[in-house]
Amino acid sequence: MNSAPAFLSAAEVESHLRRSSLLIPPLEAALANFSSGPDGGVVQPVRTVVSVGKHRGFLGVMPAYSAAEDALTTKLVTFYEGHSTTSTVPSHQATVLLFEPSNGSLLAVMDGNVITAKRTAAVSAIATKFLKPPNSDVLCILGAGVQAYSHYEIFTEQFSFKEVRIWNRTKENAEKFANTVPGVVRVCSSVQEAVTGADVIITVTMATEPILFGQWVKPGAHINAIGASRPDWRELDDELMKQAVLYVDSREAALKESGDVLLSGAEIFAELGEVVKGVKAAQCEKTTVFKSLGMAVEDTVAAKLVYDAWSSGK
Repeated sequence: MNSAPAFLSAAEVESHLRRSSLLIPPLEAALANFSSGPDGGVVQPVRTVVSVGKHRGFLGVMPAYSAAEDALTTKLVTFYEGHSTTSTVPSHQATVLLFEPSNGSLLAVMDGNVITAKRTAAVSAIATKFLKPPNSDVLCILGAGVQAYSHYEIFTEQFSFKEVRIWNRTKENAEKFANTVPGVVRVCSSVQEAVTGADVIITVTMATEPILFGQWVKPGAHINAIGASRPDWRELDDELMKQAVLYVDSREAALKESGDVLLSGAEIFAELGEVVKGVKAAQCEKTTVFKSLGMAVEDTVAAKLVYDAWSSGK
């Protein structure tokens, strides 16, 4: 008889994944494997999304198998528009199921919020390592939610910025962010103020219309665009999308899910995994955008790492 699956809370996942940077090497390998097609051993359909129109919500289903890790997972993620700034329920909630790939048994049910925050930030850091301009001094974060914190943590660990700025639609949340994180963060009153002269920009907002405009962006800057995960949502305007060299995590997903890509008509230059592999150039002398939709294989890699650490410590 199969033993009951393990249940790992957010605190337990966090305890085995204290630093997002632990994920950088395995995620680089996973990105390269994904962009290698069938030879890479990653089986991952584009996520299935169920609309919960009555409540302005969505349920996403994200399965993947990675032969390199011999790991099989599905992430279930809900995301809801229009949450009030005082809501105690996060806009995004996730759970990851980890299976024994040899027989399909359920090994673990684990909190997916920590995994999502940390793996997304780690992938952004990988993109930034390859695509940021030389001598990048100014980091700008647009948004002050969970992803802002996870990105700040890994970006200040991995890179040496002289100035960090933040903007949020609700200024109180930006001020809370600046007062909570270690280090000095300048709170800006407008997006334009925040991004002017910035070398690296991270957009982690719930925007559905463009908030970042090409005319404000310094030539040669690198943008990690994390929000706007629906085909009719935008964070970046047409001018920015068309003037930048566009990188994505998955071509197939970007052409189905990304409003920034679909509505601008911008041409995708490469998947990030192709850059990691060295088969496509990192054009860091030009303005670059990495459109991150998040991939199931990233959750697979993170969940396997957490489960292995938990198992070894039992």
